[in-house]
This record gives sequence, C-alpha cells and structure tokens, in this order.
Amino acid sequence: MTGSVPPAPQFGQELPIEPSQAVLDFLAKRRSASAMSLTAPGPDDAQLTDLLRLAARVPDHGKLSPWRFVILRGAAKDAFAAKITALADSQANPVKANAALRKLTRPPVAVAVISRHIPGEIPEWEQRQSASAVCQQMLLAAAAMGWGANWITDWYSYDPRAKAVLGLAEDELVAGFLYLGRSTESPQERVRPDVAAITTEWSAD
Repeated sequence: MTGSVPPAPQFGQELPIEPSQAVLDFLAKRRSASAMSLTAPGPDDAQLTDLLRLAARVPDHGKLSPWRFVILRGAAKDAFAAKITALADSQANPVKANAALRKLTRPPVAVAVISRHIPGEIPEWEQRQSASAVCQQMLLAAAAMGWGANWITDWYSYDPRAKAVLGLAEDELVAGFLYLGRSTESPQERVRPDVAAITTEWSAD
C-alpha cells in the first residue's frame, strides 16, 4: 500500500531545490477519496508515524508548531463516535447531523488536526493557517503513500461539547479530521475553478 518514506534530514543538512516531474504529475491529478469509500486496513503505527512526520513539514512562522494530532482508531474511535452520536439530535438539523456521522464511523483511521494559538509575536491568523497547511500536507502525503484520504470538518468540529469529548482546550480549534483507509473506488475528477477568472496582476498604474 505504501512506498518507502525517506528518513528525516539531519538538522542543517542542505536540501537542494530540484524539479520533480513525478510530483507535478501527482499534483495535477490529486483528488480526495470519498470518506464513505474508505475501509480497512488503515495505516499501521509505523505508517502513521511517517505520515505525521511528513504532515508536520509545513511553513510555520516562528517555529511554534501551533498544532497537534489526535489519532482515532479501533475501539477508541468507536467510543468517540458513540459519544458524538449522542449529541447529533440536538443539532439544528438532526437528520443531516446524524447522516454526517457516517463519514466518521466508516473509515478505519481518523486523525484530528488541532489548531492552537501560542501567544507572542506571530499573529494568530498565521498560526491557524499553518494548521490548515498540516491538513493539506497530510492529505497529499497519504495519497502519495497509496491511501485514500479525505479532509473533513463537520458539526462535531465546532460543537463545544464535541470538542470537549475530543479533549480540546478552550482556545483550541479543529482544523480538520483526516479520514484514512483503503479506497474501494477510484475518485472521479470534479469541476475545477477557472483560475484565469479569479486571478489578477497588480499594477502601480
């Protein structure tokens, strides 16, 4: 399922910027897998360790690591889902809220990326963006390892009671749940934005 992940570079090691056609080919076809298509097996301990290490290699102004990971799998994931399910009927749209939980319960592994704000010189917005970068990097790394992956936030990312069940501190936010597993179907291309229509070039004139 997974290719070989190189070891982490040594501190201070030179990392030349080199073109990679393989990476360009990969990014040109990147597509999330449907969470409902994800089944066992999921990444094992060693693969998760590699995946989180790769996910953490993101821009991080101030070297703060303003994020952390919560892994959900096996019986613990089932217990978490049961506690969250008990909150679904109190949502504004209980039918939709309960339906959304299928994306949580079906995949074998979930990783919650938790965004935290560390007071200091670095603006909070930059720290929150770094957590989002972690989610995207994990999505890419998982796909490159051959796993189906989906980045989701839903009502249980925002409900204060659900956040308490997950163990979040008062100032922490869920940047996303990354659902991981073996995809039972090949994702299909979807409509993409017209990049030219949303791009301008600033001019001093």
